[in-house]
Amino acid sequence: MIWWYWISGLALVAIWLVPVLEHAKHLHRIAHITTPEWDPPPDFALPSLTIVVPARNEAAEIEPALRSLLALDYPDLKIIAVNDRSTDATGDIMNRLAAEPASSGRLRPLHVTELPPRWLGKTHAMWIGARQITSEWILFTDADCVFRPDALRRAIFYAVSKSLDHLALMPTFHMRTWGERMIISFPQVAGGFVLRPWKVSDPEARDSIGIGAFNLVRREAYATIGSFEALRLQVVDDLKLGEAIKKARLRQHVVFGRGLVTLRWIEGAWGVVRILEKNLFAFLNFRVSLALAACLLLLFVNVWPFVGAVLAPGLSRVPFIAAVILIAIRYHQSEPVTGAPTTVFLATPISAALTAIAIVGSAYKAIRKGGVTWRGTTYPLEELRKK
Repeated sequence: MIWWYWISGLALVAIWLVPVLEHAKHLHRIAHITTPEWDPPPDFALPSLTIVVPARNEAAEIEPALRSLLALDYPDLKIIAVNDRSTDATGDIMNRLAAEPASSGRLRPLHVTELPPRWLGKTHAMWIGARQITSEWILFTDADCVFRPDALRRAIFYAVSKSLDHLALMPTFHMRTWGERMIISFPQVAGGFVLRPWKVSDPEARDSIGIGAFNLVRREAYATIGSFEALRLQVVDDLKLGEAIKKARLRQHVVFGRGLVTLRWIEGAWGVVRILEKNLFAFLNFRVSLALAACLLLLFVNVWPFVGAVLAPGLSRVPFIAAVILIAIRYHQSEPVTGAPTTVFLATPISAALTAIAIVGSAYKAIRKGGVTWRGTTYPLEELRKK
């Protein structure tokens, strides 16, 4: 039995050491566009840009989001807000804001009343919105995101300076409780095993990224990948947009910018789990084998180090303690991005267990219903697997 402790403990050290060293070596290469160098000079010609905001039953969030977009200090800007079959006051709020003098004709509401077959509501809403666009750039964002006035100006300056086709900006989460900090910061840390953000810009690397809060795309690049019509049944539409752009060998970067785009994702740790349940099975390509493997890997990598640090006999406890220290270092490395204190690493076993529960719940609900229910519409698994 003691050999199992030694083998598993040393394996955990090796597993965690790789992302710690990689992030220590390369994370500084990701630009923080809040720095002075990315504030465009007065003579920089900002290209035309249109923002597409899909919204369904977002009456509580849509007004501050749209007001922040109307307050952007960007001259050639249009905003298309797409009301996707809302049953609350979302559409009325859009119409009221568009009619205000402060809108100056920049905000245009579109109202979708029916969803065509073989479309997800959100991808259809974004596709409808983007069809109206003639600008050089498109920004796809979510209806609960609040922008700092200079966010778009800085992002465009960076994208144009780097000759990009797609730019993703990491948003800043408002986290009010310990549970929210715990469960929201965990994917940022665990994601280091599957995504190397500094490799996103490498055309030869497999790494790609898409962020629903901020996907900035050149209109020509968006047309090249076939628009959202090619992604019509993708539940994780933001990630798949980034993946399609990378596969087309277009230029893609990701940047940091604390405070430029903020949102309150959900209230409470369990609220985050319920949100994750909606798309984790989709992220795993609706495959039960992948879901089970992901759960086992999550528990081994994130729970077993803490268990071993307490239960392992004698010196075999040492590698487990080393693994826990490496986990703490990864949280510390992510702190400038997540905004969560390093001490939340102590809750890693709970975060991993809740994420595993979300995976199981996501798979169980999809299989039991024979499909995925997303914002009031159920989509059969057979269709989603054929996408």
